[in-house]
Amino acid sequence: MTDRTGARASHRPQRHLPLQLLLGFLVVYFLVPFWWIIVNSSKDAPGLFSGGNTLWFADQIDYLGNLRQLFTYDGGIYGRWILNSTLYALAGGVGATILAVMAGYGFAKYRFAARRFSFAVVLGALMVPTTALVIPTFIMFSELGLTNTVWAVILPSLLNPFGVYLMHVYARDAVPDEILDAARVDGAGEVRTFLQIALPLMRPAVVTVLLLSAVASWNNYFLPLAMLSDNRLFPVTVGLGLWQGVASGNNAGTTSLWSLIILGALVSVIPLIIAFFSLQRYWRGGLSVGGLR
Repeated sequence: MTDRTGARASHRPQRHLPLQLLLGFLVVYFLVPFWWIIVNSSKDAPGLFSGGNTLWFADQIDYLGNLRQLFTYDGGIYGRWILNSTLYALAGGVGATILAVMAGYGFAKYRFAARRFSFAVVLGALMVPTTALVIPTFIMFSELGLTNTVWAVILPSLLNPFGVYLMHVYARDAVPDEILDAARVDGAGEVRTFLQIALPLMRPAVVTVLLLSAVASWNNYFLPLAMLSDNRLFPVTVGLGLWQGVASGNNAGTTSLWSLIILGALVSVIPLIIAFFSLQRYWRGGLSVGGLR
């Protein structure tokens, strides 16, 4: 009996070996670019173009000097771009999440006229690339006089068809109709039932939609590029693209923008990493509640 158990245990790792190798390859594949940007953000212009090892540090490591130059170049415009991206991500992410939660819950738990048609329109919107909507959105906002304002970036970000679909699917399965009927029998209104009963049960999906919406708003490039002409309103994605165009044209004077661009890209990723690890515990908590229920 012991020999058979030991033989089965010895064969088990061999069956999982191809999967482990594949996962190891994917980890390396996704971590190498991040490691590259960490290494090269510590280099100055001579270190970047000296022909050394691009995956290892140069003799001189100067993160603080590069950071000081990053946040002081051109009057500290990079710090303003970070604040702009934070505003767009918070306003767009929170607003899109609120609308997605209410719409998804409404589609899942209420019966009303043209419900199926309206939800079919939402599903159809999932098939339309967001870049295809930028030009019509620009024309509409231009007629309203809202181009080159923060609203030109925030308002389109509030529409998240995938978030509506995700909340609909989750609310349909995670919020039992019996609990809602019991709350109504006890005299709770629809708003109270939603806020105190349904919303806590939907917490994992709410956090997921919030994170996805905030990340999409933070990484948005084409929409603010088309909507904004004032560089003081640019998010960090468009700002770094502007610097890249200047650096490619070699019009930055005595300042090498490539080191600033690489370090700026690294700094712009840090808030997303913090947001992910900060919200991760809510996923675990929601899954634990679902398991106990």
